[in-house]
Amino acid sequence: MDLRQFLMCLSLCTAFALSKPTEKKDRVHHEPQLSDKVHNDAQSFDYDHDAFLGAEEAKTFDQLTPEESKERLGKIVSKIDGDKDGFVTVDELKDWIKFAQKRWIYEDVERQWKGHDLNEDGLVSWEEYKNATYGYVLDDPDPDDGFNYKQMMVRDERRFKMADKDGDLIATKEEFTAFLHPEEYDYMKDIVVQETMEDIDKNADGFIDLEEYIGDMYSHDGNADEPEWVKTEREQFVEFRDKNRDGKMDKEETKDWILPSDYDHAEAEARHLVYESDQNKDGKLTKEEIVDKYDLFVGSQATDFGEALVRHDEF
Repeated sequence: MDLRQFLMCLSLCTAFALSKPTEKKDRVHHEPQLSDKVHNDAQSFDYDHDAFLGAEEAKTFDQLTPEESKERLGKIVSKIDGDKDGFVTVDELKDWIKFAQKRWIYEDVERQWKGHDLNEDGLVSWEEYKNATYGYVLDDPDPDDGFNYKQMMVRDERRFKMADKDGDLIATKEEFTAFLHPEEYDYMKDIVVQETMEDIDKNADGFIDLEEYIGDMYSHDGNADEPEWVKTEREQFVEFRDKNRDGKMDKEETKDWILPSDYDHAEAEARHLVYESDQNKDGKLTKEEIVDKYDLFVGSQATDFGEALVRHDEF
């Protein structure tokens, strides 16, 4: 699917969503649930398996013997130990859990990387991205699909420069990931807020007022009566979104709305796993301590660890 086809599809999907006045658009970025299982270790370790491996990966673990589970778990532990000091800390375990939960992001980056690293040098420059994404459409001064590609390109370039930490307009894979998924990186949060405000702020005064806030998520579409959830959102805006009660949201208020400080489930799970496995109570885990408690981490299940480890190496 080329860019124009993709944007046409996106436009149709948006139109379809807007044609249903009771549907709600959610711009808030929440951390994903680690598992839909009940976290009760007295009954099973299914929640912990989903958290440690990702739910989809955990499903494929049922075919291994305990010996095979221990062997493969040992390989994963070597990857989790980022500084190679022989210990797995809470932070290292938290990073692994977050990776396992967001593996789809890295898979998306891999797909896009292949289409944009045109000279195959292991880097993506802004010129490469621009040419691969906008090259042919910019030759058409009057596209017939209603999209302003030059404006979109300017916005992409601004985000690319923000992701490019060293300012050379050449992205490493980590920087390219930040460009494609800015909500996942602390240093990119300001651009997420800026782009969101530009989308919603129809009068371009630098703020989001109540009607702009409601209008972004709900279309009256000729209906006089608003759904209950819209009335609730109006109350939310007045009571919680507009903290200084001036009738509009500024950048900080918008950031608090779309990027809330959620409870860190990955850190909580990492601390739980360390607590349950730390035999000498030194606050960190050896490979032996983890493998001894293999049933807590992986049980008698397994996944395609080889593929997972390759992906983790790449990032």
